[in-house]
Amino acid sequence: MPDRVTTAYAGAEHSWFKRILLPGLALKAFVIGGGYATGRELAEFFLPAGPRGGLMAIAFATVIMSLLSVITFVVARRLQALDYRTFFKRILGPGWVLFEIAYLLLVVLILAVYGAAAGAIALAVFGAPEWAGTVALMLGIAGIVAFGNTAVERLFADVSYLLYGVYALFIVFAFASFGDQIGPAFAAHTQTDGWAMGGLTYASYNTVGAVIILPVLRHLMSDRDAVISGIIAGPLTMLPALLFFIPMVAFYPAIKDAPLPSDFLLQQMGQPWLHYLFQAMIFAALLESGTSAVHAINERIDHAWQTRRGTELSHRARLTIGLVLLALCMFVAGRFGLVALIASGYRAIAYVFLAVFVLPLLTIGVWKIVKNERAEEPNLKGETA
Repeated sequence: MPDRVTTAYAGAEHSWFKRILLPGLALKAFVIGGGYATGRELAEFFLPAGPRGGLMAIAFATVIMSLLSVITFVVARRLQALDYRTFFKRILGPGWVLFEIAYLLLVVLILAVYGAAAGAIALAVFGAPEWAGTVALMLGIAGIVAFGNTAVERLFADVSYLLYGVYALFIVFAFASFGDQIGPAFAAHTQTDGWAMGGLTYASYNTVGAVIILPVLRHLMSDRDAVISGIIAGPLTMLPALLFFIPMVAFYPAIKDAPLPSDFLLQQMGQPWLHYLFQAMIFAALLESGTSAVHAINERIDHAWQTRRGTELSHRARLTIGLVLLALCMFVAGRFGLVALIASGYRAIAYVFLAVFVLPLLTIGVWKIVKNERAEEPNLKGETA
């Protein structure tokens, strides 16, 4: 029988926060990205259905995210698959490589979106050429990933405080400045056409984050933990979207065409200091999310390099890989722009993930749960690349 010290340590290691809330917060961090933080994704996928239809689409996306998260978390726990490669090798067998290809395409797309968003911020706030904002983001990401885990983890900690604090201020000032226009806008625009497709499309490519954040599921201690954390993952992820969407309705339909809906709303508030602070927060969020994506690829290459050569990637190699990847993505950003990337790129990748993630999860994944299938090795933490 374990002693009290060991039991207490285990309780701290797998606290209620880590078991129940952390998975949903991690999913939210993956989803929020450049399009979510700027409001561009909300304008693209929810506002076309109208104010009321947009609310219905957000609610539908929330339900889908919760459902897929529950299934993903339960399957991952039972199979002890705490990385996406192991997860899909056990769901798709040799077909797991299809998911990895789709995921790499998604990384290229989201980095391009981040670059385009940084360029739009540079133009809107400083009147600078869009390429200046894109290059600034590229150099910032490359500089941080060059120094590996320590620098990346420090960035995550520092940006989190800025992001949540500024986001709270934005919501408060939005309701104070034009809250009286929101109700009439909902009353005047009653259409709801397309709400289901908007919610399904948005959730299809974003819920893939439930697989990307599998490492945090190591704290789950039962299927009950997996179910509860999965259920609340949807609301935790979509609540900020709801709070952002409601103020946007005050300026419907004009705001649908704004490249940066957040900037559009900030101009209506008439608070220059908040305007600059919010755009700085978005840039920091882009830096954080972009760094996470590039660092994940660096870590994957580093693991393969150590396996074959027995040495770690040097800072110079990490910097070079980051710059090459970012240069490709930023070229895509400059070629297509933020609005086109989100409108076309995200929709296309959504259909891909419907095929390689959602459908296999709802069929093979559910079947494995019904069979009560579990990993043969209870302590397996995932397979290496």
